[in-house]
Formats: sequence, C-alpha cells, structure tokens
Amino acid sequence: MTFSLVARCADTGMFGIAVSSSSPAVAARCAYTRAGVGAVASQNITDPTLGPSTLDLMEQGKSAAEAVEIIRNAAPHVEYRQVLAIDSQGETAIFSGNKALGIWTDASERDVIAAGNLLANTDVPKAMAECFASTKGHLGDRLIAAMKAGLAAGGEAGPVHSAGMQLCHRVSWPLADLRCDWTDACPIEAVANAWDIYKPQMEAYVQRALDPREAPSYGVPGDD
Repeated sequence: MTFSLVARCADTGMFGIAVSSSSPAVAARCAYTRAGVGAVASQNITDPTLGPSTLDLMEQGKSAAEAVEIIRNAAPHVEYRQVLAIDSQGETAIFSGNKALGIWTDASERDVIAAGNLLANTDVPKAMAECFASTKGHLGDRLIAAMKAGLAAGGEAGPVHSAGMQLCHRVSWPLADLRCDWTDACPIEAVANAWDIYKPQMEAYVQRALDPREAPSYGVPGDD
C-alpha cells in the first residue's frame, strides 16, 4: 500500500525521502531522515519505531546494510515489514518481509533506492530510481520527479490518497517536512505544489531559527 524512495545528494550531503500511499497520513508513520546520517522508510505493515532505530544504528557507525540486517534480526514481526535505508556514503539497503502485501519489489541507482508494496506492477520502483538518477537539480525536485514517475508507471494497485517529502541537512530538524495527509485528488501533486511554494523560503526559515536578526521578512501581517 506504499511506494517510496530514500536518497542522498552527492554534491551537498542532503538526505531525503518521498512516499505515497492509499492510507492516510503515510509520511507521519513512514518517513525518517537525520542530517549527516541518512534516510529510512519503514513501510508495508508499518512499525514506526524501525525508522529511528535504523538511523540510530547508522549514527553509531553502521552502514545501511549493517543497520538493516540488525533490524531484520532483532525487530518483532519482521516478516510484515519493509525497511529501506541510505547512509552517509550513499550506500543503500532494503529488507522486505515475506508477508509484504501484494506485488513488492525494489530498485536502486547511485545514491537512491526505491521500493513499494501492493504495487500495480514490478516496474514502479525501477521507474522511480531511474528518474531520480537522470534528473538534475535540488534533491527535493528530484524526489518529486521520481514520485511522479512512479505514479506514471502504475503506482499503487489502487488510488493513492496521501504523500509526503522530508529533507534534512546541516541542522537537527528537517529542512522540509511537507505532507498531504488525505485527498481524493492527487496527493503527490499536492506535495509538489507545496514544495514549489516552500522551496524559495526554505533557507530563510533555517536562518530564522539560527539567528532571527538576519532573517528576511515575507511581508505578512506583523512581520516587519
């Protein structure tokens, strides 16, 4: 009931994840990033603890493959889980339990891995990974393009209703954490539209947190 990708920008070291599902609020349960460490998607019959646990292991020095293998051997009910990760070196890893739903598969390219379950067909992750690898520009733009490619390749077996994208870099909080928690229209387009608005302001919000004396004004009431 989910398709997603985790990725790293080789030029900047920024990490990101994008995800979509027929279930509500998918990004609230499935998307995890940590600056300087990596990105993880925990999905299928989701256990939200697996994302932070995998990131903790990578922060302790484990590679993505080592961290995912530890989770695979230690987590309860792991046969229901699908966990994909990318680490600070751009190495990727995935575990898909044998009780993952419907059609499930994955595909990877340099600095990215895509995967899904209850997919319309086995080509969806491949389309996402290839699109990410061939797209230039900001990591957020590349993630959005890859999600659109996955949807165009068939996406989930049924209609998707929620989506999200999270980016992290340099600071301890996400640079962007954009979500559409439910819509009968296209949630990926909703997140893409939010990104178009947020992207030009993103660095200014970081500056506001680090030193508001240097932060620009956007002309909203009371913002002098």
